[in-house]
Amino acid sequence: MKPPKNRRVFVIGYSVATPLGANFEKTWERAVKGESGFRKVTKCRVNSLSNVVGEIPDWDPSALDFVDRKEVYNWNAEFVILTMALCKAALERSGLEMDRETAPRTACLIGSALNGVDAFRIAMDNYLNKGPFKISPYLLPNLCANLPAGKAGMLLGFTGPIFSPQGACASGNHAIGLGARMIRDGDCDFVLAGGVDTCLTPEIIHGFANMNATIKIVEQDRAYHDPSQASRPFSVDRKGMVLSEGGGVLALAAEEMISVYGLDPKAEVMGVGWTSDAHHFTLPNPGTIIRAIQEAVDDARITPGDIQYVNAHGTSTPKGDKMEIDCLKAVFGARRLEKTPISSNKSQIGHTLGASAAIEAALGVEGMRRGLILPTVNHIPDPELADVDVVPNAARKQSYEFFISNAFGFGGTNCCVIFRGV
Repeated sequence: MKPPKNRRVFVIGYSVATPLGANFEKTWERAVKGESGFRKVTKCRVNSLSNVVGEIPDWDPSALDFVDRKEVYNWNAEFVILTMALCKAALERSGLEMDRETAPRTACLIGSALNGVDAFRIAMDNYLNKGPFKISPYLLPNLCANLPAGKAGMLLGFTGPIFSPQGACASGNHAIGLGARMIRDGDCDFVLAGGVDTCLTPEIIHGFANMNATIKIVEQDRAYHDPSQASRPFSVDRKGMVLSEGGGVLALAAEEMISVYGLDPKAEVMGVGWTSDAHHFTLPNPGTIIRAIQEAVDDARITPGDIQYVNAHGTSTPKGDKMEIDCLKAVFGARRLEKTPISSNKSQIGHTLGASAAIEAALGVEGMRRGLILPTVNHIPDPELADVDVVPNAARKQSYEFFISNAFGFGGTNCCVIFRGV
């Protein structure tokens, strides 16, 4: 094998689709205002108290200029066309064009936690009500984890490696970390890395509710009359996450390619730390989470004291939020952590599963460029977390050079990525 080139890796563009907006501009505008994007589910019917979700507003695949009605019908796993749209937007925002030189050197890594569950549901409904010959011949491709990246390649023309890092809710960070390693080592010059999940089906909504992962909104809850308050990480009355759909893609480039192609670097990928828990399929293991954070810091060749902002996993679960804070205290020290802002984008967009880390990385990088930290909205202080600055309820003007983005997933998978401003 060739020796690694040890190249520096930069973010040159990004795109997202979230419950705040179907593109980055709309998402960012509403995020800065402190809004959240939750409502009672409209995409399907459920019989559950966990009926508040995050849906992408105004998302209409048939309105896209690169697909027709037949394409939308055949590719009915929504994460396929959403990935195509996000990769296209990320490339456009980066200024990188696909040609004979760049296309073979561009990879695409798009993770997902649940892949094409919506397509499977349609196929099963057809099977039960119309018979086996009404199952779409596109079903199996719609379920393949690598197909969204493959379809993006067919649209945009890149021919580098494509695959799907499957790290549950840490998938987006796994994609960024793997993509950065591939560029560093010389396997490619550019990577489209991120995650997409379109998971709002009755079975998935009820499944999360039955495992007590999502908030059950009773009449006494403050979100009963105002669904926007359903996700409240680090709050005293947090009761579970809000399930959401969404996607995020970051365009990465090797340092020397920045000047060759006249690109504008947004941030540098500095360090990656990844571990597994060997503990429980849902309950986190503090020891291995701490190690993931420490390994990211070590990989970046900085100290914990250099981190000026933490983009938390912060799902709004009682145990998970406190566990994350305890792990951060173990790495940073309680006194140092008191002075380090920690906020959770999931307070505004909910938990988009395999997409969450990629979305949060894009929002964190944009915030770093603008000298702004997005808030943890819906916050009511928790006495147990009184010594932590969670940037409550309103965005804050503050410059920062380094931030860490945390992501932890079912199965005991942890991945933390550190970014540096440029």
